[in-house]
Amino acid sequence: MTTTAPIGIFGGTFDPVHFGHLRPVLEVLEELPLAEVRLIPVHVPPHRDTPSVSSAQRLELLRLAVEGVPGLVVDDRETRRPGPSYTVDTLADLRREFPHRSLCLILGMDSFLGLPSWHRWQELTRYAHLVVLDRPGSAPPAEGVLADWLAERRTESPEPLRSSSAGAVYFHPVTQLDISATMIRHLIAAGRLPRFLVPEAVWRRIVEQGLYGWTAGTFTHTT
Repeated sequence: MTTTAPIGIFGGTFDPVHFGHLRPVLEVLEELPLAEVRLIPVHVPPHRDTPSVSSAQRLELLRLAVEGVPGLVVDDRETRRPGPSYTVDTLADLRREFPHRSLCLILGMDSFLGLPSWHRWQELTRYAHLVVLDRPGSAPPAEGVLADWLAERRTESPEPLRSSSAGAVYFHPVTQLDISATMIRHLIAAGRLPRFLVPEAVWRRIVEQGLYGWTAGTFTHTT
């Protein structure tokens, strides 16, 4: 049994990081509560094309985004590991580092619904709990292989996240922010400002480095 607050894990391409990533994770950190949330950018995403912006650049943007926010920690282990960034490998690595600590993998509902396409997905709860971000209008599957798997692991209370190191699936309600990295990339490519969708420090670095095809276009200011 563990009595120490769990460690949260939130992975993604963060291409780029935006408030739709950060606000829900902050809510989970504070409300469960967790000791910290480790944000882990993917190096080589297994389920999509490799981003045009390098993992080192996405890592830098992520660090800028969470600078000064207690409890949000950037973890670069996937960017240092060659090959596809499989979540199960990352969890196994964290479990070796924290053999007795509760680990909570934080997933959006879309990611959760796509779990059967993940590499060795049924092993995830061997290493960690799953905390699924539950937004209005979203729902877990009612039938099928994922529904059957979930039925054996779902908890309606967060208590197992603190009392055991892994194994449960918990749905946690969070604020809905309908923001996507795809939308932001399209805005930038079109010369439009994505401000108020991404942290200001992230936007400034995108402008400075001309990331995502940004050119000043008709805009002459960046502040």
